[in-house]
Amino acid sequence: MRGSRIIRVKPVLDLRAALKNAVVAAATAFGLFALLIGIRTDQGPSGGLELTPRFGTLGILVAIAFVGGLLRGILFGERRIHIAPRLPAAATAVLDRVGRMFAPALLAFALAVPILFYHDRYILDLSIQILTYVMLGWGLNIVVGLAGLLDLGYVAFYAVGAYSYALIATNFGLSFWMCLPISGILACFWGVLLGFPVLRLRGDYLAIVTLAFGEIIRLVLINWQSVTGGPNGVPGIPRPSFFGIPFNAEEGGFAATFGLEYSATYRIVFLFYVILALALLTNWVTIRLRRLPIGRAWEALREDEIACRSLGINTTNVKLTAFAMGAMFGGFAGSFFATRQGFISPESFTFSESALVLAIVVLGGMGSQLGVVIAATVMLGGFELFREFAQYRMLVFGLAMVAIMVWRPRGLIATRSPSVFLERRKGIEPGLVREERG
Repeated sequence: MRGSRIIRVKPVLDLRAALKNAVVAAATAFGLFALLIGIRTDQGPSGGLELTPRFGTLGILVAIAFVGGLLRGILFGERRIHIAPRLPAAATAVLDRVGRMFAPALLAFALAVPILFYHDRYILDLSIQILTYVMLGWGLNIVVGLAGLLDLGYVAFYAVGAYSYALIATNFGLSFWMCLPISGILACFWGVLLGFPVLRLRGDYLAIVTLAFGEIIRLVLINWQSVTGGPNGVPGIPRPSFFGIPFNAEEGGFAATFGLEYSATYRIVFLFYVILALALLTNWVTIRLRRLPIGRAWEALREDEIACRSLGINTTNVKLTAFAMGAMFGGFAGSFFATRQGFISPESFTFSESALVLAIVVLGGMGSQLGVVIAATVMLGGFELFREFAQYRMLVFGLAMVAIMVWRPRGLIATRSPSVFLERRKGIEPGLVREERG
């Protein structure tokens, strides 16, 4: 009718549904935290296990879950909560400019870390650990992020590289620089061996096979005692030298050769720059490969394997090259890990290492090099930050991962830079990229 008005009626608050959501949230929190937080296990004076109830802490967590569920039901009802709305164009442009400057600034800071924290051994060791996982993340990013192949056994190549260097260096007396390419080649060979059985597998089936491969390697390292030393590992692994000059206090050592006062920090600084150089090499090779036809074939395989085959791309070779390249960089990182530690054992190559590296790749943004760096720094730095709260560390870590996955489902850096462009490079928005689930 002419002149009629449309009256918008606000939805009536459904308190009953809000209470139902709150009760469900509280029950879920109770089921999750009843044994993790509600009961603490300690070793008694006689060596037995003692249980200490902590019902107060459990009640606080359940109450927080109840209040959160109630507020969600009152404020949002059954509507979906949009946590990450689209930013304005001006803000996006500013963030793009800042992002282009962030990577060079991060590299400059990495080069200056040994200078800024020369007298802080803890920071130097933590930085070396972070760079090691950055290199592992960049290697796995080739398989998972670029080729779209879910690999849960990446730690196997890490172990192959470490044991290859340890056994060759201890038995044949070769230096670190001679064993480094050998370790990468052997890990690459095992990557090709893994690639052949999984050529026809995708998704969950591929993940199960790669997980089994990682466990097979670990069990072989434990039981082949005549070669690997079994559970006792390989001790006395040689340390790297500076072009044949060892880092010791003797006459021919590094300090005496250059007329410096002896300090054990020289070796730590040298190891830092070695792993930084290896990580930068991994990054440079990955970026160059992504711009080559093989890199574009990896991305085509990730998006749609059937369409990839219809275009005449040999998916067999594409998958094998992805596994081989990722495994080679994992072998390089394993070789560095062995020479840094001086001792390795199968306990250092469990499934939790594969899960951690995969979490770094996924949280950082699959296919994003800078995202891997940020995720590795945040995760490993977070572990150290909450070390004093050991009993709550994994709880906070799990909640943070869930929050990031809800806020940024495609990772911290979801935009992708195209490898081929006509006039100017323009980032691809996350919403325009199909999320592969196969």
